[in-house]
Amino acid sequence: MLDGVMRVISWNVNGLRAIMQKDSKTGRAAGSLDESDASGAKQSNFSTWLNASGADVVGLQEVRATEDQLKAELKQFEEDGWTVHISAAKRKGYSGTALLSRKAPDQVITTVGVDEFDVEGRLQIARFGQLTIVNGYFPNGNGKERDNSRIPYKLAFYKKLFETLEPDRTGGGRILVMGDLNTAHTEIDLARPKENAKTSGFTAIEREELDRWITAGWIDTFREFHKDSGHYSWWSSRFGVREKNIGWRIDLILASMGARRFLKDAFILKDVRGSDHAPIGVDLDDMVTE
Repeated sequence: MLDGVMRVISWNVNGLRAIMQKDSKTGRAAGSLDESDASGAKQSNFSTWLNASGADVVGLQEVRATEDQLKAELKQFEEDGWTVHISAAKRKGYSGTALLSRKAPDQVITTVGVDEFDVEGRLQIARFGQLTIVNGYFPNGNGKERDNSRIPYKLAFYKKLFETLEPDRTGGGRILVMGDLNTAHTEIDLARPKENAKTSGFTAIEREELDRWITAGWIDTFREFHKDSGHYSWWSSRFGVREKNIGWRIDLILASMGARRFLKDAFILKDVRGSDHAPIGVDLDDMVTE
């Protein structure tokens, strides 16, 4: 935690149990690199990074595990002073979100009343005083044959969440929507826009849906502070791609106009490893919850 600041971080961890065993500097299995605390209990490098991050709230996506499968991890988080909420998919080893916070949220909602979305554990809507934080793992539009066949499902998820938040947003509510949105908004948000014009995540119809959010008044917090190209949050796992920075910025934190005046900074922690995504975050005036 930072003086006068509320730090909120989002990270698609590509498997929480897996990342707990990885070194946050190299992304490789931690093995003997695990550190021990004064009691001799081992602490993974993910937890070391988490506890040093200065974050007040951390939203994780693609957790891929149930609470029962995360007993050891949850115990460690709680011992380190984190309150943890898990929203798991019914399908094992798939999707899922987790919300970690230094102070317990007043409320956490994990459904929008549509079974086809709710069963995938993609959403957590948490209230911290006057601030609402939405932790979302937005669907990928790729079908099983990488044929863009799931784009209609993805767009329906976007639209349902938009409708769910609209009354609060238009009423001046302070809202952050963070997570893996699985869409690069403009050409400067990916390294090779022309080659990916027909790839899910950068098709015209997906970008138009994100346009609709921005036009309605949502703020892309990163672009409030960084207008230039070359900033990405996801890279293919192919050898050398991340080192060459051939990536996509598909992890975003959107802010309502009610939350905008509290923004102090937005960032991508591109050097933190362990997943094919990098953590992203915002710093807010800590009065945002009051």
